[in-house]
Amino acid sequence: MPKLHQIIEHHWQRPNPLLSFFLKPFSWVFARIAAKRRADFLSGRLKSEKLPVPVVVVGNIHAGGAGKTPVVSSLVSGLQRRGVKVGIISRGYGRKDKAVHVLGAQSTAAQAGDEPLLLYRQTAAPTAVGSRRAEAGRALLAAYPDLDMIVADDGLQHYALQRDVEIAVFPAADTARQDLDLMPNGGLREPLGRLNSVDAVVVGGGRAAADFRPSEHLFHSRVEAGQIYRFNDKSETADLGRLKNSSFAAVAGIAKPERFFNSLRDMGLNPAQTVALPDHADFSPADLPQAGAVIITEKDAVKLSPSAATENVWVLPICAIIEPDLADFVLGAAGISPRGNIGA
Repeated sequence: MPKLHQIIEHHWQRPNPLLSFFLKPFSWVFARIAAKRRADFLSGRLKSEKLPVPVVVVGNIHAGGAGKTPVVSSLVSGLQRRGVKVGIISRGYGRKDKAVHVLGAQSTAAQAGDEPLLLYRQTAAPTAVGSRRAEAGRALLAAYPDLDMIVADDGLQHYALQRDVEIAVFPAADTARQDLDLMPNGGLREPLGRLNSVDAVVVGGGRAAADFRPSEHLFHSRVEAGQIYRFNDKSETADLGRLKNSSFAAVAGIAKPERFFNSLRDMGLNPAQTVALPDHADFSPADLPQAGAVIITEKDAVKLSPSAATENVWVLPICAIIEPDLADFVLGAAGISPRGNIGA
């Protein structure tokens, strides 16, 4: 029997008239609360802190699953290639340790959260997590005082931190929808009109509908899969021909696991078993299905201990390709000059 959150999330994608009748009043209340909170910060009635370096917020108005993390990774890597010393801050959703944490080589997902740890390992950018982003930013700058810029992973609605550039990631599949609504009747954290106030919108996973133009600066992002590698030996890549002829399993603990399974199918790989776990779900090798090979996402891979018995576990990396160039736009919007381009 489906759980309540599964019923609600299905309703967000395919609205049920009966559920809408009951949930719509709660969405009106949610909208009023969200609007008042934003107005209080913008008017100064609630305190908003400014950090001494430019802050770029990359977030979304959806309740997860918009493809934000690959966009952050791509943006940070693009800034690094231009010689910019950039750091990352995040709330660190799902972590067990609630204190501010500046990531290091021994950091775990329990300390940092899966997405920040993934970003740190992908980009090697200085990274800190904390429920109060300004506090995380101060800790990061104390550890790395030469940073030129900070990118806030998520936090579009975290108005206690002032930002110099706002970027919203929005799924292409929703650009033509007329039935989007705020939570709980829909999956939006803020009204669609919020996109009109951000500096740029990145449409993820396809092309935007022809009449979708909320911002003067519109970008498109597509995800490309890399080579599947063995979890405990990144230098060893998978033999796709052998995988195609084997009975393997695929496991994903992300907001929209079907995207991961479809990426495998696009590579000609058809898993004999698929396991969709809740987003940010914690697991160990003992929780994985019994199979000759198990393929997982990079976001899930950071939750496993490097010393775990994972000989049959393989990882599919992905990266976001953003057009036109988002890093160039951010530098211009933040008023920072690149310190040289060391290649794409």
